[in-house]
Amino acid sequence: MKQVHRTANPLACEGGSKLIEAPFKKYNSIGSEEVQAANRVLNSGCLSAFVGGKGQYFLGGEEIIQLEEDAKDYFRVRNVIAVNSWTSGLIACVGAIGIEPGDEIIVPTWTMAATATCVLHWNAIPVFADIDPQTFNIDPRSIEEKITKRTKAVIAVDIFGQSCNIKRIREITDKNNITLITDTAQSPGAISGDSYAGTNSDIGGFSLNYHKHIHCGEGGLIITNDDKLAERTRLIRNHGEAVIESNNPHELKNIIGYNFRLGEIEAAIAREQLKKLSSIVIRRQEIAGKLNVGLANLKGLKLPYIDKEQTHVYYVYGLLLELDKLKRDRNWIYKALEAEGVQGLMKGYANIHLLPIFQNKIAYGTNGFPWNESDIDYKKGICPVAERYHDEEFLGLQLCMYEFENSEINQLIEAFQKVWAFL
Repeated sequence: MKQVHRTANPLACEGGSKLIEAPFKKYNSIGSEEVQAANRVLNSGCLSAFVGGKGQYFLGGEEIIQLEEDAKDYFRVRNVIAVNSWTSGLIACVGAIGIEPGDEIIVPTWTMAATATCVLHWNAIPVFADIDPQTFNIDPRSIEEKITKRTKAVIAVDIFGQSCNIKRIREITDKNNITLITDTAQSPGAISGDSYAGTNSDIGGFSLNYHKHIHCGEGGLIITNDDKLAERTRLIRNHGEAVIESNNPHELKNIIGYNFRLGEIEAAIAREQLKKLSSIVIRRQEIAGKLNVGLANLKGLKLPYIDKEQTHVYYVYGLLLELDKLKRDRNWIYKALEAEGVQGLMKGYANIHLLPIFQNKIAYGTNGFPWNESDIDYKKGICPVAERYHDEEFLGLQLCMYEFENSEINQLIEAFQKVWAFL
């Protein structure tokens, strides 16, 4: 690919011609297989078979049961529980481990809000940890710093498509007798060591939301090798407190049941999507490989880091700006790339400890619980790496948003090269 020279083509933001004119093709993993699966359910007349009481259909209908079996085989886990969203799944995971009011759960700040708000559902306290400066995942060193006598769990997020340092985090949680929950919403199919990301925690799961690698519109999969936790999440999913004739009445303790039930149409679609996951992952890795080659020689631009024991499935292609090597700040670079027609571009990501809900003490209830207001502080400065990246240094390409055909990848690379010729 030819290099773009500054004198040959002025920037679009400074009056030059726009490099990318046409909109990219939107990502779409739905095909005729999913249409046939949905029609199969419609023709059956059974859109949901769940019954909120003891009996055959407490666990759902045929499509739900088969989706769970398919996912058990794919991810090589003992138990899968399908739910209507991964937000619901996170709430169920926290409830299943027996969290009580006043307990603390350590979560990363660089993630979607549900990773922390699921803790609030059980009147527990999210404690925010910083991120690893290379992978963007929760930093094990920050976890260790945040542990107190009230810490009962860690929610480790596999962000952007790569597993967190699960081996080190597992050592920390085991040493401190803390439960480990994983949130692998963005990284289904990623490999960590010799296992799939998310399968080496006590409990965790995946998202089936519409812009994930695979989806059924809205949905989620809880996974665990712990039968007791599986039983409790099934109870939470389907009005568990009403199952007064449970074979395991001790499991009803501290259960608040919800309607987190996935429909039969969504389950049927998810079954077909699961068959496609491996090929989708391979294509994402091909796209990232082409970007790696095309962007490799741009000064001051750090490409995605991949741990040697892991693979990356690229929900987001995360970049860092080394501003001391560049003549412009991120805002200028972002606007210049956007003006050239770059699509799917992100400027910053998330610092959820700074959301309004965590800036209002009333929102997480200090009155009546066994901790002091001074113990928990969500002010700016507690997660310096994540804050700096969000405010100044992080750029991302949302590979989840578009098909990124080869011609479009070439256009992206040319746009970056064109902008970088001015830096």
